[in-house]
Amino acid sequence: MHAKTDSEVTSLAPSSPTRSPRRPVYYVQSPSRDSHDGEKTTTSFHSTPVLSPAGSPPHSHSSVGRHSRESSSSRFSGSLKPGSRKISPNDSSRGGQRKGQKQWKECDVIEEEGLLEDEERRRGLPRRCYFLAFVLGFFVLFSLFALILWGASRPQKPIITIKSIKFEQFKIQAGSDFTGVATDMITMNSTVKMIYRNTGTFFGVHVSSTPIDLSYSQITIASGTMKKFYQSRKSQRTVSVAVMGNKIPLYGSGAGLSSSTGTTALPVPLKLNVVVRSRAYVLGKLVKPKFYKKIECSVTFDPKKLNVPISLKNSCTYD
Repeated sequence: MHAKTDSEVTSLAPSSPTRSPRRPVYYVQSPSRDSHDGEKTTTSFHSTPVLSPAGSPPHSHSSVGRHSRESSSSRFSGSLKPGSRKISPNDSSRGGQRKGQKQWKECDVIEEEGLLEDEERRRGLPRRCYFLAFVLGFFVLFSLFALILWGASRPQKPIITIKSIKFEQFKIQAGSDFTGVATDMITMNSTVKMIYRNTGTFFGVHVSSTPIDLSYSQITIASGTMKKFYQSRKSQRTVSVAVMGNKIPLYGSGAGLSSSTGTTALPVPLKLNVVVRSRAYVLGKLVKPKFYKKIECSVTFDPKKLNVPISLKNSCTYD
């Protein structure tokens, strides 16, 4: 609200002596605000005179209105802070463009981040499976390789041949068993020779066997054990095994063999039985093919061929 100066009061008083006292004039200041997002807000005020009910003279109204408008405009224009400026419609449009550009930039950044995350997720899934795929592939390939080795080694079976047997001693005499029962007793010494050949081209074998038994009428009268050995690939050796029996009771089976000289004058049919086991370690203990050879030979002891090797090449069966 603007106060009147003394000069205005003195100039108005003589010109209107007969009129009623003037009523004060009120001014209503209406603010108008122009604001945009992202910009500072400036406020401009417009002063509008409001007359009292009685009214006022035209000249006083115009002079006072002009003065009040000038003073109010100067006062409110001076109230603006330094550095502030008015906002024009062009500024508003430019501000909107800046805001829109900022929003578009933010959206682009978010979309790029999302694409990167999706790409990393797609790339990350196979990477986590690389190790499992490698292990699985390794086991598959290793198993296939081991199966190939096993299949290739199976046909390469060792060849075993019973070459001969030589009797050094063959004696029958009367005696009694551990219970005191009287019976004929047999004592014999013999040597069995065999040829073992490893046909494997890429592996050696470990060889062992069951006891080599000589039997007469289903009674084992002599036995021998072959020592374990290792046979390298594509090689062979001759193996000699001592087969012996000492005072083995014959019971009723030796009735026809006994004589006053302690030796038999008749040929004695015997059976030789042995199982030869061969084990190859092709790929450590993972691939170890086994070969079993059951050998059964028919042997005839001839008293005239004592200490003479008896050939068994055509007298044996191999299973």
